[in-house]
Amino acid sequence: MSKRSFFFAFLLCCLTTVHAQKKKTSEDSLRTNFKEKGIVIDGTIKKQKVNPLAPSKAAFYSAILPGLGQIYNKRYWKLPIVYGAIGTGVYTYIYNDDLYDTFRSAFKRRRAGFTDDEFSGNVAGRPELSDQALQDAQERYQRDRDLALLITIGLYAFNIIDANVDAHLKQFNVDDDLSLDIKPYLEYHPITSDPNYGIALTIKF
Repeated sequence: MSKRSFFFAFLLCCLTTVHAQKKKTSEDSLRTNFKEKGIVIDGTIKKQKVNPLAPSKAAFYSAILPGLGQIYNKRYWKLPIVYGAIGTGVYTYIYNDDLYDTFRSAFKRRRAGFTDDEFSGNVAGRPELSDQALQDAQERYQRDRDLALLITIGLYAFNIIDANVDAHLKQFNVDDDLSLDIKPYLEYHPITSDPNYGIALTIKF
């Protein structure tokens, strides 16, 4: 027997042994994992059922009330993030809207000929603002208010998308029976009959 043939036979034996041990370990690990979840019935491993409507339900719940989809997915740690983000957006919108209304009302009264607004200098501690300053202020707060509204809508939509994607990922197949097998192979050229050595890669889903 040539050295190359002996090396190939030795490599084949080693890979076969490793594959058998890996398969046995994978099956034992899978059975232990399912047994801990109570899914072993009469010695037979039962797969968990996939609910195709779960992502839609999670998205629907989050659309009704932000954070409800995360509760449905049992991702309770995301609730402070959801409510904190959306709450900040809502607060920013209300804050800028109140200031916009204040400056707009003062500007309208100033344009109507009144000088009794809170920015006319008649109120103690208030600096006097010109008509142009009032107009610039209301435009600035209007712009900030509209931007806060867009950001809040985006956060609301992201809350729905997160619930939907999270529900999909929870049902993604990550069981231990997913396997990657590497096996050597030998084939001969159909014309020259020369041997071709290689490795076969097999992925099992």
